[in-house]
Amino acid sequence: MKASSFGYARPESLAEALELLARHGERAKLLAGGQSLIPSLNLRLSSPALLIDLGNLSELEGIALQGKDLRIGALTRHRAIERSPVVAAHAPLLAQAAPHIAHVAIRNRGTFGGSLAMSDPAAEWPACCLALGASIVVASARGERRVQAERFFKALYATDLAPDEILVAAEIPAAAADSRSVFLELARRRGDYAIVGVAAQARRSKGRLQDVRLAFLGVAAVPLLARRAMAALEGGPCDAAAIAAAERALGDELEPMADLYHSAATKLHLARVLAGRALAALAA
Repeated sequence: MKASSFGYARPESLAEALELLARHGERAKLLAGGQSLIPSLNLRLSSPALLIDLGNLSELEGIALQGKDLRIGALTRHRAIERSPVVAAHAPLLAQAAPHIAHVAIRNRGTFGGSLAMSDPAAEWPACCLALGASIVVASARGERRVQAERFFKALYATDLAPDEILVAAEIPAAAADSRSVFLELARRRGDYAIVGVAAQARRSKGRLQDVRLAFLGVAAVPLLARRAMAALEGGPCDAAAIAAAERALGDELEPMADLYHSAATKLHLARVLAGRALAALAA
């Protein structure tokens, strides 16, 4: 099958792209890396009147430490994040997660912002942004605004983006000196969509964990913070009893969606297994 006919524009600036989007609204689609959009066009799951190619907008690329935040532009490739020493130093969770994203060929083309805007429940970056307390920066002809990751991912493939807005960057608090992070994922084969995954970060001091963040992917329509499990660990000794309590708490807050290969009960079990492994690693 081939894509239905559509118009094509390749703006030279963000301002021009925003003007096009303001004019065409929901009839337009934004093309970044194209790793999700192009297949959906060819399958006619998406039939825009206009395709706005963001490929010339170098202003949306790059990784930089700005004050206490790490800013990653929306058009930054997955592979650039994977290889960045700045990311490894200030947001190591992202560096740990990057190798789990599909395969190198995909990581060479796919973009950070494209993944966030797609809001795939099995994707790595949305869960990482949730665990890291990131702010998503979006722009329109009306101006710029920031949305906390906890409020940005709304539903299956749905975000807080308005039809005339473009996701331009994410701002991530730089990791503290005593912070630790772990990313774990289970997939049928390396590079497949995640069955279940967890992005975990906490500060560790004297055998105790603080500011614990556990974000799961593959268990709901959106990435999910396991707040009850986080509360079971906050400020106390991260010993076997505390980890077991956190695993039990997951049963009260995770309601995994079954898929073609795994029941909801299986996914919950796997989420508990990954949580146990992640917390043991954070506490080690």
